[in-house]
Amino acid sequence: MYQTSDLHVRETRPLVTPNQLRHQFPITDATARLIANTRDSIRQILSGSDRRLLVIVGPCSIHDQHAAYDYARQLYPLRVELKQQLEIVMRVYFEKPRTRIGWKGLINDPHLDGTFDINTGLQIARQLLLDLAHLGLPAATELLDPITPQYIADLVTWTAIGARTTESQTHREMASGLSMPVGFKNSTDGSIHTAVNAIVSAGQPHCFLGINQSGYASIVTTTGNPDGHLVMRGGKQGSNYDETQVKQAVCELSRHGLVPKVMMDCSHGNAEGDHNRQGLALQSVAHQIVTGSTHFMGVMIESHLVAGKQSIPSDLKQLTYGQSITDACVDLTTTTRMLRTLAQAVEGS
Repeated sequence: MYQTSDLHVRETRPLVTPNQLRHQFPITDATARLIANTRDSIRQILSGSDRRLLVIVGPCSIHDQHAAYDYARQLYPLRVELKQQLEIVMRVYFEKPRTRIGWKGLINDPHLDGTFDINTGLQIARQLLLDLAHLGLPAATELLDPITPQYIADLVTWTAIGARTTESQTHREMASGLSMPVGFKNSTDGSIHTAVNAIVSAGQPHCFLGINQSGYASIVTTTGNPDGHLVMRGGKQGSNYDETQVKQAVCELSRHGLVPKVMMDCSHGNAEGDHNRQGLALQSVAHQIVTGSTHFMGVMIESHLVAGKQSIPSDLKQLTYGQSITDACVDLTTTTRMLRTLAQAVEGS
């Protein structure tokens, strides 16, 4: 008989179930309280009943949990210092979408060596999220694989759907069942229409294939997520953080009955390939706020212990501690200056 299946599958390996991982790394009452309260704060920021701004700040991606925790220890005092103006949440990205090929993130390849030890990656990710929560620092991430939320989503306060996946029906369905607010990024070409459609779609009930906590294939039925919003990240044609484009985006959101507020991603297309230009995007947001704009609900900043980025060397001992291996980041000194500038703008608005 002709073989008609698994022609290009080399192997399959058992995957830990969500229940097994959650039992190994259980959520505590204090952690659950931090996550629930932060999610509520974000919802209030979206509704306008909380005048603060949400700030998603941290490494482009996590490749070293120890460096990530060191970063968190230095970010936490800023969260406390600026809590009257900003709701600071650490960016903790474990999955990376790739345009072609490349390292797909800590969950997929935690050892940076192509062994794809996903079970260990999931363990490291969940333990880090618990460690950050114990420190008092809530976390945000991008959910890429639709199975991943069952393993870590209970520890996440805010989630992004990236520019490459906002158009995906699978990700819109997934977002419709997530328990936290979800930001949808505009397309890589800079258009916001795909993201607007995604917010509308994710706000509706869906029924789709997934897994349950026991790891069994399941039919998942959702209520729809009412807390979807737009993340403006620029595009191939350049930035989209200027006042005119922000107003156009808000008008389009209003036309569809959506939250008329945006999050501004200071990196990616808005930095035009130069991490140092994140400051220009943030300055524009701060200026618009000071001059009366109520269109912003937050910003995103890519930041790490060491500025810039590095390639993954063949000898992993040569990695620079605390420097990104994906997109280039600003350092903590620059980050502190940016956050205080933003806080001053909120205070003066």
